[in-house]
Amino acid sequence: MAQVQRMSKLMVKTLRDDPADAEVLSHKLLVRAGYVRRTAAGIWSWLPLGKKVLANVERVVREEMDAIGAQEVTLPALLPREPYEATGRWEEYGAELFRLNDRKGGDYLLGPTHEEIFTLLVKDQCSSYKDLPVILYQIQSKYRDEARPRAGILRGREFLMKDSYSFDTADEGLDASYALHRAAYQRIFERLGLDYRICAATAGAMGGSKSEEFLAPAAAGEDTFADCPNCDYAANTEAITYALKPVDGSGAGAVEELDTPDTPTIETLAAHLGVQASETLKNLLVKVDGEIFAIGVPGDREVDMDKVEAHFAPSEVELVTAEDFEVREDLVRGYVGPQGLEKVTYLADPRIAPGTSWITGANKEGKHAKNVVAGRDFEVDEYVDVVVVVEGDPCPSCGTGLKLDRAIEIGHIFQLGRKYADAFQLDVLGQNGKPVRVTMGSYGIGVSRAVAALAEQHADEQGLVWPEEIAPADVHVVAAGKALQTELALEVSDQLAAAGVRVLVDDRPGISPGVKFTDSELIGVPKILVAGRRSGDRVLELKDRRTGEREELTVEEAVARLTA
Repeated sequence: MAQVQRMSKLMVKTLRDDPADAEVLSHKLLVRAGYVRRTAAGIWSWLPLGKKVLANVERVVREEMDAIGAQEVTLPALLPREPYEATGRWEEYGAELFRLNDRKGGDYLLGPTHEEIFTLLVKDQCSSYKDLPVILYQIQSKYRDEARPRAGILRGREFLMKDSYSFDTADEGLDASYALHRAAYQRIFERLGLDYRICAATAGAMGGSKSEEFLAPAAAGEDTFADCPNCDYAANTEAITYALKPVDGSGAGAVEELDTPDTPTIETLAAHLGVQASETLKNLLVKVDGEIFAIGVPGDREVDMDKVEAHFAPSEVELVTAEDFEVREDLVRGYVGPQGLEKVTYLADPRIAPGTSWITGANKEGKHAKNVVAGRDFEVDEYVDVVVVVEGDPCPSCGTGLKLDRAIEIGHIFQLGRKYADAFQLDVLGQNGKPVRVTMGSYGIGVSRAVAALAEQHADEQGLVWPEEIAPADVHVVAAGKALQTELALEVSDQLAAAGVRVLVDDRPGISPGVKFTDSELIGVPKILVAGRRSGDRVLELKDRRTGEREELTVEEAVARLTA
């Protein structure tokens, strides 16, 4: 028998107006419908209806993880410094890591993710190849000290996450564990009713090699992904890479110096010479650990600083300042060119391929140079994809123009390899009696974030429209107001609950029918059953929240329909 949730006793308070600080749809609707309330910046409380939705997402995740043989554990959220220092992540995480001290001055952190602790757990529990493979997971609160927590539960300082970890003795085993998770994630997101894309991604602070993201397209998303309309290529724009394609530059003329006064920017240079910005070479100077690097990109493109920072991580990247130019007389602000640069490492986007010819700075005030050819007049120390990807850029797989869209990251899977096993000497005895270094995978799902993604994707002008699998109830019974209508609403609610249907019934006294109808739309339960003007005839109105279709049914017909 299912439970009847009576709104006359339920702690739920709906709001007519959007919260003043709400920027995105999920933030507005989840607060207005009484699912969550803000406790502090980036910290949220889950109210009874919200907790049911969150628990339903957890249930789906748990069922699919159990189905692939994963074993659930619970590890502490308060963690010692030493394991994270051993992997370098105590420093790598930077300001996002919540650090704290106990009364004795010991260093601790609030876990953002648990690779180190799971590795140590397996090192303690598994000693033989016979103990592997093993997949462990937990559903637990994680913590990140976001600089600008925003968008409600989409970007918080505390959030609920499913993190799982696979441990295998061979790379082939890691491939199998990775494939199991990938398929499980597809089933999870399909059951939740999420529209999603699987995209190539970067590993970031997690480390490892292969990495894929599960992204839910939404206007509120903070990730941008590229989707090819012609093939199955999809990737986070931060993970898009292009092959280096040298060209024949033998036809380029000799380097020619040009008089270009007052042209320190690409825009002023292109206007002065009457050329396209794409013919020019832009050189951005950055400083990393005190060393100056130059980064070359076509003049019509922007440098993606996130990619630059990822390339140099964990070191911090700073833009070169006016003071730096004063110290380095060989660097002329606004007129830097790669030819003749000394004591500067030159990085370039693959578009600056050997043989390509450019107009660029001549390293003299008011001077530029043309016919500057990559590989002839200057050498690139390292090629790195650092350009901001734009709509229409060629697909790296087939060459078709890419489409860009915003999305919410709801899952991420990594092949970590032996990074963490090496840090903690995680070995087991192999079949031949010799030590074997274990290889790992890490797999995350944002459980609370999935609720926000669902709210973004499943809503209309009236409110939320939850998929059946995760809705807080199967049917929302509304008593229009009079005693007879309330009695009938409670009667049919009990019959439905006895048949296993989860019921939310609005039996609040003194609330107008209009407010109750508005709240039923806002709360977003899939079916709405109204005991209204024909209650005397024991006739109810059944409404489908998603389609808006309505029909009148007797009590018996309504119970039969909703329990079928």
